[in-house]
Amino acid sequence: MKSFATAAIILISTYSGVDAFTATGKSPLVATPVATRKEWTTGVEIELPDFDTLFDRVQTASPLAKHVMEGNSGGFESLAGSDSLKWKKLENNERKTVHRIDKLDSYQNIKTPLLRFRSSIKGPLIGERFSHFIMDLEERKKWDDACARNEEVYPIDDLDAVNTILGDEEKYGTCTRVGVGYTQTKQSIISPREQLIIGGMQEFQNGATMLWGTEMEEQHNYLLPEGQRHTRAKSHLFAATLAPTDGGFDVEYLLQMDVGGGVPNFLATPALVDAIKKLFDHTKGYFEGGEGSELDMHLKSLSSRGSDLEVLREIDEIEESFTVEMDFSKEAAHLHDDASLLPLFFTP
Repeated sequence: MKSFATAAIILISTYSGVDAFTATGKSPLVATPVATRKEWTTGVEIELPDFDTLFDRVQTASPLAKHVMEGNSGGFESLAGSDSLKWKKLENNERKTVHRIDKLDSYQNIKTPLLRFRSSIKGPLIGERFSHFIMDLEERKKWDDACARNEEVYPIDDLDAVNTILGDEEKYGTCTRVGVGYTQTKQSIISPREQLIIGGMQEFQNGATMLWGTEMEEQHNYLLPEGQRHTRAKSHLFAATLAPTDGGFDVEYLLQMDVGGGVPNFLATPALVDAIKKLFDHTKGYFEGGEGSELDMHLKSLSSRGSDLEVLREIDEIEESFTVEMDFSKEAAHLHDDASLLPLFFTP
């Protein structure tokens, strides 16, 4: 849990934003009704977005997300039907890591461009690793030198309750991580920006993963960490859908963001495009690194932990067999409790 709650991120992630938690926003098409409120952390009330509305927005803009949520397998090559939205093609080059970039000048009645990125990566689909690139500060510094602060402020550990609220597991998958995170950029040619985000990760039976998030609203400012306030960047939509393919996985990444402070879209859009490209270059290098790479070391570490857990299970089975076979006489009980036996099982 610790690595997730900053799921959609500053200046590169976005969500179902403007007035996303109320039904009284500037535009009723933008407003997302409250799904529920609960004191997930003692003394702190955290409001969840309306998941039906959130995922409907994602599906409308992301054919891959719709494909996955309908229970289908495969990536871009498996998509059928035409796109219902009138996208403008920015880039289309199969030889590049991000092989297609499209743009809508407005979406959800918001005059902030919605960007859609497509990339095909070789290697195992591990959604947690992709989210780690975005949410872990040290990992993020490897490809994003603008990020100054990136932390989970309120993890939500009661995933059973969240999944109960989601309801339709077949459609929405299983929520495996969720929480509230805070991000802040460095001072550059523009002043620092900050975001307060609730985000999560869904895992589907077809092997796909979806990251999602939404900007918290002004009424949620009590969740902001202490310290100086900065210009707020507004995320209106964020989702990253990862679908397994033969030998790899396809990613469709949505981003609709107003960076705030009156920065015009024609200046913000190229910067956002560049940031996302760097994310995918980092992703490609990680997953396609081969033997001796960071991914290889990570998988070996997981395998080692799995082996340790198997040893512990074997120990439990041995101890259970002792319990069954022993007659619990004083002599047997003394033998079972003898600390000198421990090194036989619990070696350093």
